[in-house]
Amino acid sequence: MMPEGLRYVSSWVETNFDRCFQVMECEDRSLFEQWTAHWTDLMDFEIIPVMTSTEASAHALSSPR
Repeated sequence: MMPEGLRYVSSWVETNFDRCFQVMECEDRSLFEQWTAHWTDLMDFEIIPVMTSTEASAHALSSPR
């Protein structure tokens, strides 16, 4: 039920099995909303945008101080 353009990267599970963290990738945030809409009756979602450390470093270097 994953929309075209949303890619699964990896996942981690807490040692107590309370939460699972899915690392997903896409260019359009609305794809996350389409994907999570299929599962809201079973689980809660929190979508947190992140970037790689390489991207963060490049961004920090290009930002005016």
